[in-house]
Amino acid sequence: MKEVLIMKKALIVVTNHARFDGTDRATGVWFSEATHFHDVMREHDVAVDYVSPTGGYVPLDPGSLTEMDDLNWRYYGDSAYRQQNLAHSLRPDQVDPAAYDVIYYAGGHGVMWDFPNSTAIAQIAQTIYQNGGLITAVCHGVVGLLAVKNPDGSALINGKPLTGFTNEEEALNQLTDKVPFLAEDALKKAGAQYTKAAAYTENVVVADRLITGQNPQSAKGIGLAVIDYFEQH
Repeated sequence: MKEVLIMKKALIVVTNHARFDGTDRATGVWFSEATHFHDVMREHDVAVDYVSPTGGYVPLDPGSLTEMDDLNWRYYGDSAYRQQNLAHSLRPDQVDPAAYDVIYYAGGHGVMWDFPNSTAIAQIAQTIYQNGGLITAVCHGVVGLLAVKNPDGSALINGKPLTGFTNEEEALNQLTDKVPFLAEDALKKAGAQYTKAAAYTENVVVADRLITGQNPQSAKGIGLAVIDYFEQH
C-alpha cells in the first residue's frame, strides 16, 4: 500500500519554443519527460501544475510523439489534461512559489532557447529551494538551472553534482549544430560536477535537494527520487 503524502505540490516547467531557430524543424517539450514525472506525482497524491516562460500554449516535440508508450497515450488522450496543462499553462506571474514543494524542469530541444533566459521561472525555483523545497530537471531541461542563483548571486549549480543531456547523445541526434549551445558544455562551464552514463540509459543524480536526470529514460526515476525524499523528510 502506497504512503500518502499530505499537502505536497509539484510545478512542472515546460517550453513555449516551437521551432529550431533558423530551420524548418519543429520542437517543443519532449512529452514523456513531462508525463512520466507527472504520473509518479499523481500516483502519490502530489498535485501538479504546469508553468512556461510566457504561459499559455505548450508545443510538443513531434519526435516525442513517435515514441509513445501506453502512459503517454493515456495522457495525450485526456482532453482535460491537454487543456489545462498544454493549452493553458500558467504564466510565471500566476505562480505562488510558496505553494510548491518541488519544481521540475522538463526537457525537449525547445528549452534550449527559452529556459536559460527565463529569470522569472529561475526566481520561482530559487524561492522554492530557499523554502526547503527541491529543484529537479531532466535531459535538456537542466539548462533552466543555469539561471538559478544562490542568495549571494552565485550560480546554484556551481560545485554541485548533477547530470543532463550529453554531447554524445546530441551527436547521436545529429543536432549538435542545430542547438545554440550544448547542455553538457554549459553545465561544466557553470562549475557543476557533471557526470554521465552510457547514452540513453537511465541516470539520476541526487545531491540532497537537487535532483537531475540525463535523458528521457530518467524522468520516472527523478519522480521516484522526489517521492523518496518526501517520505524521508
